[in-house]
Amino acid sequence: MTATTERATAQRAASRRPAHRSRLREGRAAWVLALPFCVLFLTFTAWPVLQSLFMSVTDTRSRDLRTPFAVNVVGLENFTKALSDPIFLQSARNTAYFVLIGVPLTMVIALAAAVALDRGITRLRAMFRLGFYLPVITSIVAVSVVWRFLLERDSGLINTALGWFGIDGPNWLGDPNWSMPALIMMASWRNFGTAMIIFLAGLQAVPWSLHEAAAIDGAGAWQRFRHVTLPLLRPTILFVSVTTGIGYLQFFEEPFVMTNGGPLNSTISMSMYTYRQFGFGNYGYAAAISYIIFVVIAVVTAIQFRLLREKD
Repeated sequence: MTATTERATAQRAASRRPAHRSRLREGRAAWVLALPFCVLFLTFTAWPVLQSLFMSVTDTRSRDLRTPFAVNVVGLENFTKALSDPIFLQSARNTAYFVLIGVPLTMVIALAAAVALDRGITRLRAMFRLGFYLPVITSIVAVSVVWRFLLERDSGLINTALGWFGIDGPNWLGDPNWSMPALIMMASWRNFGTAMIIFLAGLQAVPWSLHEAAAIDGAGAWQRFRHVTLPLLRPTILFVSVTTGIGYLQFFEEPFVMTNGGPLNSTISMSMYTYRQFGFGNYGYAAAISYIIFVVIAVVTAIQFRLLREKD
């Protein structure tokens, strides 16, 4: 009995050895294939991130690039300076305004367009999809330049159209009260195409049988949309909200091209202020602001996940 047990154990051990050697070969092959990516990631992503993190706690300026190890470590001084900087606080308020108004507006427009393409528009549907998505793939600089001409006070097309109805259009980009709404309007028009495509995919994944069952129970179109479509779109809404929010928290090109942060810093964003500090040579201070933006993005994303995640 003992001899039989020993032979069985030996056979099991012999069968394990080829499987073990096969797993080792697969593991080595996987590491060989992943090595180029790992090298590129460590060189161009991880190392610069670590450098910027170190830079954020130093007084590094442009003149210190030749002697990077001669800079002084100032700890959290750059962060406290940013949180007491009136221009940075103004840029934070502008960014919050842009996100709180722009993200819901973009999502509402995108969802309405997606519903229209999914249920309402039947002819030339592909052409409408292309037309709605075309601004997304157009250069943001070109779009911003065109919108800057559209928003001209005296000769812009928007104020000209308002004049047909007896409305004296505002100075969109020259008035601090209207400059940010003008940027939000342009950004929503340009970016809703991406969210529309994602919403359209989510709508097409909703089983039509659920709508038929709700209609048989007497639910109207709005009740079916509210109680059937929206709950099933919750993961899609979360994804669109997170991606749009992250993009809007970093908005830069719109004020840079259209207003240069003006008038009276009413459109300067946190990303634009960071860019200016890098341009002034305040590398340590700019790096600290960049990490503040990173923390803000992480907190806002966590809040979105908390509010919009699945309840089940």
